[in-house]
Amino acid sequence: MSAGGAASGDRTAAASPPPDLGPPTTFVLLRHGATALTAHGRFSGSGAREDPPLAEAGRAQAAAVATYLRGTPVDTVVSSPLRRCRETAAALGLPYAVEEDLRETDFGTWEGLTFTEARAQDPDAFAAWLAVPGAAPPGGESFADVAVRVAAARDRLLAAHRGRTVLLVSHVTPLKTLLRLALGAPHTALFRMDLAPASLSALAVWGDGNTTVRYLNNTAHLPPG
Repeated sequence: MSAGGAASGDRTAAASPPPDLGPPTTFVLLRHGATALTAHGRFSGSGAREDPPLAEAGRAQAAAVATYLRGTPVDTVVSSPLRRCRETAAALGLPYAVEEDLRETDFGTWEGLTFTEARAQDPDAFAAWLAVPGAAPPGGESFADVAVRVAAARDRLLAAHRGRTVLLVSHVTPLKTLLRLALGAPHTALFRMDLAPASLSALAVWGDGNTTVRYLNNTAHLPPG
């Protein structure tokens, strides 16, 4: 072996081990319980005139989540500012903070409509909304807009709670966006995930930024029906 080869081997042997990244930050993602609009599949976002509370079924779902999570180590609970999320968070019996950027999408003039009604009202805008991340409902937010603010909220929470478990109580689009970003998937992945009311998902974020999805749409804790 040449002197150069030996030196190269010595450098490799002496190389420092990778840094200890420590425990990951775990985000447990809880979709709020059902409202009166949920069963009808109506757009219910942050731009609606009304801020609907949990329906009776939603309150039962929130209570079931609270029972299921009892004894689970959770360091912090953070909720969307909208009423259905705050009521779900309150049912857990733990202190919680509010993060504005975890609010649901502003669906503009489609608030309160079903998908079928929105498509009939604005067929071109609806088709663009499904196909293009930057396309928004009339007067509302695009998926790209939502991704920017949700990622910003995630990064703030990572900085404040590194290595801890944070329970996020939010809505279907912000939570799907967090999962999509974790997977590095395109925006169309939003349409290929199902998050039931009061379902639980989880992802882990390591010190180097690597993110893994641990589970998705766990509903085993919910009452039947």
